[in-house]
Amino acid sequence: MSEPLLTPRSGLPELVVDRKGFLAALEALKGGHGPIAVDAERASGYRYSQRAYLIQIFRREGGLHLIDPIAVSDADLWSEMDRTFKDCEWIIHASTQDLPCLRELGINPTILFDTELGGRIAGCERVGLGPLSEALLDIQLAKEHSAVDWSIRPLHEDWLNYAALDVDVLVDLRDAVEKLLRDSGKLEWALEDFAQILQNPPAPPRVDPWRRTSGMHKVRDRMTLAIIRALWFARDDFARQIDIAPGRVFNDEALIELATKRPTKVEDFTKIVKRRSRVTNAPTTEWFSLLQSTLLLPESELPVVRTPSVGLPPIKLWKDRNPLGNARLSHARAAVIKRAGELDLPVENLISPEVIRQLTWKNPPESELELYIEETLASHGARPWQIAQIAPVLTEPLLATEPLVVPEPATEEAPEAAEGE
Repeated sequence: MSEPLLTPRSGLPELVVDRKGFLAALEALKGGHGPIAVDAERASGYRYSQRAYLIQIFRREGGLHLIDPIAVSDADLWSEMDRTFKDCEWIIHASTQDLPCLRELGINPTILFDTELGGRIAGCERVGLGPLSEALLDIQLAKEHSAVDWSIRPLHEDWLNYAALDVDVLVDLRDAVEKLLRDSGKLEWALEDFAQILQNPPAPPRVDPWRRTSGMHKVRDRMTLAIIRALWFARDDFARQIDIAPGRVFNDEALIELATKRPTKVEDFTKIVKRRSRVTNAPTTEWFSLLQSTLLLPESELPVVRTPSVGLPPIKLWKDRNPLGNARLSHARAAVIKRAGELDLPVENLISPEVIRQLTWKNPPESELELYIEETLASHGARPWQIAQIAPVLTEPLLATEPLVVPEPATEEAPEAAEGE
């Protein structure tokens, strides 16, 4: 039975809320050694921004520190921390979630160890911080406060205790994951992926984000789409101004109801909004006027029901639009799945499915096929270790002209009745 860890092993530190406390924490961390474990708590689902509302840092012999970045917002202090540990390895679990808010503060790691991604590459079945700590360290972590509103002040002591546990074990977990990677010959693969995470540019803004409104699949007329678009952006602007998650201003169900019912009185409009709102100062009169003006838009300004697809068509259309590409894709996917199984890797960590689609859509050249495969994989972001592992198994699939036939699962026949039954 795993040992439950209910409080940090060195005790719960005092929350850092001023310059003096920050500088003291910085000095303590300087006196430590080895990599630095860091975690951040955001208020996702509560606030519009993805800023950090708590930073947890741990270093061996340097102590565990909890810093309130709202109270200690001096950019020079965070820049000093960044400069001090520029050459250190930073340990982050699921780093793509926390890196944006750390960078917003001024923390820009140049060396990364991601325990979640490392666990995936090592072949661990469950890679959440709790399950991974239990599997590799034989320690249970309390996770009951993972979805709280971290923007609330003052922060509750039991929340701080939960947050401190996240970094208290992180250096030990990093060492355990590294051993797994080293023993399986995958450490260099993981290091390539960690370095790539730091080099990746920010994700581009979504095109027509309003089209992701829940319930949009039921909407077919262009005027209703126009109302959804107008009110979506109005809600988003207001949510940004007051730093509240848009769904708490009013949820998507209300947005669809407003667009389909199109209330003709501001009182009816306000009633729909307030039934599904967590705020009391929403400018419903202004939004009602926006709805009325949207109803006057000429047809030429209404959004189309379906936007032209960008990139390759859905796989279900390949059979008719590109039979040869479909044949190549079916064989390539099977080869990648087989190779991932041999390497004890999730398929998506061996190679992105989108990269395989890009590789198989076009007819490959008749000569230098191996070079074509390697260059195409690299041009779509595959790391050297991924290319080395899958390029050799993709040569034959790219020559396929008929799709792979997957046999139907065998059905057991009913046993024959014994004589005399």
